Amino acid sequence: MIKRVQSELSRYLRTETVGGALLLIAAAAALVWANSPWSASYHTLVETHLNISALHLDLTVAQWSADGLLAVFFFVAGLELKREFVVGELADPRRAILPVAAALGGVVAPALIAMVVGGDAPGMDSGWAIPVATDIAFALAVLAITGSRLPLGARVFLLSLAVVDDLVAILLIAILFTASMSFAWLGVAIACCVAWALAQKARLHTVFFYLPIALVCWYALHEAGVHPTLAGVALGLLTRVRRDPDEKTAPATHLEHVVQPISAGICVPLFALFASGVPLNGSVFGSLFTDRLALAIIFGLLIGKTVGIFGTSWVLIRFGLAKRPTGLGYGDMFALSVLGAIGFTVSLLIAELALADVGQTSIDLAKAAVLVTSVAASLIGSALLLRRGRVHHARHDADEPAPAQGEGSTK
Repeated sequence: MIKRVQSELSRYLRTETVGGALLLIAAAAALVWANSPWSASYHTLVETHLNISALHLDLTVAQWSADGLLAVFFFVAGLELKREFVVGELADPRRAILPVAAALGGVVAPALIAMVVGGDAPGMDSGWAIPVATDIAFALAVLAITGSRLPLGARVFLLSLAVVDDLVAILLIAILFTASMSFAWLGVAIACCVAWALAQKARLHTVFFYLPIALVCWYALHEAGVHPTLAGVALGLLTRVRRDPDEKTAPATHLEHVVQPISAGICVPLFALFASGVPLNGSVFGSLFTDRLALAIIFGLLIGKTVGIFGTSWVLIRFGLAKRPTGLGYGDMFALSVLGAIGFTVSLLIAELALADVGQTSIDLAKAAVLVTSVAASLIGSALLLRRGRVHHARHDADEPAPAQGEGSTK
């Protein structure tokens, strides 16, 4: 069972490398397009309304990508997290507590630093939430490319950390950016979750049941005033991860196999395309290191994330409250903590929500701060991972027994 789970996880992470590359290409394309002579066409596309009048859904293309496409992304993340906690390495409570606690530390520390640095700057009443999220796809892509020599425990730790981190961020979105809540629609969403769980228990496999339930759950949360991406996480966590004797694969494994390429290849890149088009003129760059909101995001992400994740992990391991991931040293943990400062997808989403009443200039500045910090974290983290990879490679060579006398290559 463990070998099968590890094999599936490795396959997923290899796919994430491709997804991460597509994400970067889409973000770069958005930046070039938004700063080109054709920038007006980009903003026209992003602000175009797609109206489904029968359902009272009148959202822009950017809103559809943030509310709809990211729900698919978080569904896959929920599936992965559920499987790790049930049949993966995190089934051991003392191993599971580490990424969960580290994720919470990586939320609290950036928020506190952002509050201190930002002070009473416009938008900081909710802008402190911008640096609390780690981008799963981006961080895993960097790890897969530059940290391939690290033990599998590094990938499991970062994946679990990032999923819990983003789950907390989504809960913050639901709490902070819900102006009014319809408890009737919230009840419908809960009923959908219950129906999904019961169908899983009854071993129902037809897509013609689950797809309508998922769509209704998403719509109900939207109408309830709660950010609908929460539907993806909830349904992913309610999906069964253990395989019955008469099943080839568990439902979670099958759904991940089907949905993950759609998420990594279509949903996340399209969100990046519609969210990353920030004007990078002299005014924006000039304000990055002088504006208190931008500085709050930069310090919150780069310093707060690293200190929060690594500091929490060190304390728990040092006092015997949690186990260190298999094969990892403190140097590895620090490098992974730096990758936690990559706050692309959800940070951009929170920036749009938190600063909606402040103005587009502040939103663009916040997005630029997120992008610059994420690039810096990926470069620093990559350098640290490459160094740690050489250490592990040298250690592996030293531990490998010398060939017996007479052994050699065959012609």
